[in-house]
Amino acid sequence: MYFPVADIECTPLLPFGVAALISFFTSMGGISGAFLLLPFQMSVLGYVNPGVSATNQLFNIMACPAGIWRYWREGRLLWPVALTIAAGTLPGVFLGAVIRIMFLPDPGQFKVFAGVVLLFIGGRVACSMRGGAHSSLNLSRKGTVKVTSYGISGMSFTFQGGQYDLSTKALLLLSMAVGLVGGIYGIGGGAIMAPFLISFFGIPVYVTAGATLMATALTSLAGVLFFSLLSPLYPNLSVAPDWRLGLLIGCGGMLGMYFGARCQKFVPDRIIKLVLAVVLLCVAFCYMAW
Repeated sequence: MYFPVADIECTPLLPFGVAALISFFTSMGGISGAFLLLPFQMSVLGYVNPGVSATNQLFNIMACPAGIWRYWREGRLLWPVALTIAAGTLPGVFLGAVIRIMFLPDPGQFKVFAGVVLLFIGGRVACSMRGGAHSSLNLSRKGTVKVTSYGISGMSFTFQGGQYDLSTKALLLLSMAVGLVGGIYGIGGGAIMAPFLISFFGIPVYVTAGATLMATALTSLAGVLFFSLLSPLYPNLSVAPDWRLGLLIGCGGMLGMYFGARCQKFVPDRIIKLVLAVVLLCVAFCYMAW
């Protein structure tokens, strides 16, 4: 199959299958998998134009709702965190799209940037594994999250007998910085926020996943629209998403995301973090070495 915008040709089963496999594992940690799909598109498929970032965000729009719905159905969607992250990351996503087009159109420069981002995310996930108890979700206890308060100063919720409090302002400021990087990279910001929520704010991985996927979907929608609006201003540069490729990997991601979210509660959180950290760091070192 030929993808005209990306100017590549491959069997459709390859991007579909890779998207499904990646999303199955990453969705357990609240990450859509876009951060790994971008290296795949650039290095394997040969899609190196700036439009690859927009295509990545199109994947998020299609794939994330399947995981979000599953976490919501199981009562583990922390909506105040999702809305706060989305509100904070949106301005950065717009600015990041401009930076990607104007200052990082060269594939070589962008790979270095991508490698640094992945190295940072992988490091944060690895650090979150140190200390503390690690176990799978206690299915014998009520595994639903209950929001007890939400305001500009802070938010609180309970989950499996524990009380969790975090600052809304701190989360909003962090989301703004994350949105900038996410906008450049084309991942919506959720891949960066998930490790922070786990390691810095101390939120259990079983309730961060739905929130970060929801925030990723919302900000990615804005990102795709913005890339599409900027496209006519750069007629000599492929800026808009490749809709055919984006829809294909989005369908694969939708499948993987649903089953990943369904299986997450049976997997120990330490295993989830370990898989994410290893994959992130390996891809980061490869990018920075090449």
